[in-house]
Amino acid sequence: MAEKTMNLSVAIATYNEEQNLDICLSSVKDWVDEIVLVDGGSTDKTVEIAKTYAATIIHTDNPPIFHINKQKALDACRGKWILQLDADEVVSQHLKDEILRVVQNPGSNDAYYLPRKNFFIGHWLSKGGQYPDYLIRLFKKGKGTFPSKSVHEQIAVSGSVGYLTQPLLHYTNRTFADYWRKADTYTTLTAHEYQTHRIGKNPIAFIKHMLILPVWTFLRLYVRHKGFVDGIWGFLFALFSGLHYAIAYRKYLSMR
Repeated sequence: MAEKTMNLSVAIATYNEEQNLDICLSSVKDWVDEIVLVDGGSTDKTVEIAKTYAATIIHTDNPPIFHINKQKALDACRGKWILQLDADEVVSQHLKDEILRVVQNPGSNDAYYLPRKNFFIGHWLSKGGQYPDYLIRLFKKGKGTFPSKSVHEQIAVSGSVGYLTQPLLHYTNRTFADYWRKADTYTTLTAHEYQTHRIGKNPIAFIKHMLILPVWTFLRLYVRHKGFVDGIWGFLFALFSGLHYAIAYRKYLSMR
């Protein structure tokens, strides 16, 4: 019997995502050809949940740059097209329809930006650079890769790129505790990047990272990108985003 032709694969990397994974996989289970999940040694029910969706599960470690595991998931996909998701993302019904039209069209581009809509402490953000938060997530196999050098990087594409219009729903920070738990991870990674690039430990570097970058980030998100439209939630998001640099620099100063 001939092997089934794989047209669309979903690629996910996880680590302790039992609170998010079910709603993510349920949004794609009925219309994709395979789900490939690379797990970095979860100690919760992440793998059990993935098994209920007949996912192909690859067990590995949990590297600081988690894009390494995302790339492993891409490499294992067999579909002509790959939809790369994070465990806290949900494909809306309208986005599903748009994706299926793309992957069934021989004249489609090699990759597509998806407009991500971000959930922040009980509220959807409409401004502040958070919607549309365009990310390349859909691409032909072999056309997209993660450089896997930085926590901030995005998928690099070889070929033509287009834009989809329907939202990818991102339930990233449901509570303040969620936000600061993730912020602790990201600021630590940024501190290590400062160490790798030998950012100075001097008054000029101190002022830059403790004052200039936080203020500039806040004003960019709250004023330039109109975060004020989202009220107190837009203010808090811009404020917390600016504090990222100050917290990371303080961690960096404590490193030997």
